[in-house]
Amino acid sequence: MGQFYILGFIAVGGAFGACSRYLISELCVSLFGRGFPYGTLSVNVIGSLIMGLLIAAFENGTLATEPWRQIIGLGFLGALTTFSTFSMDNVLLMQQGAFIKMGLNVLLNVVLSISAAWVGFQLLIKS
Repeated sequence: MGQFYILGFIAVGGAFGACSRYLISELCVSLFGRGFPYGTLSVNVIGSLIMGLLIAAFENGTLATEPWRQIIGLGFLGALTTFSTFSMDNVLLMQQGAFIKMGLNVLLNVVLSISAAWVGFQLLIKS
């Protein structure tokens, strides 16, 4: 597979991931308000679940690695989840003196994202 195709696959997946990130974040704001970074938490957990499913699907042969690794793993999930936003959310909470919210955000993002990746992996690896 040529580099042009690989970059195209990543770009297509990235476009869908970026749009999904925006839509999920907006949905969270409309449902829960802006008092806590629910959008970032949601995309990190959802992305981790999808990553677990993807890796398990590769390992058990349910899904071919190429081109899905580029489309979903690098493109879609690369654009959907980002720890740079997570980091900035926590800096802003810290600047506001909201240390309990910041701690809760760090704890929930780490624990729920790792747990979601494990669940996603388990859902398909047992197949």
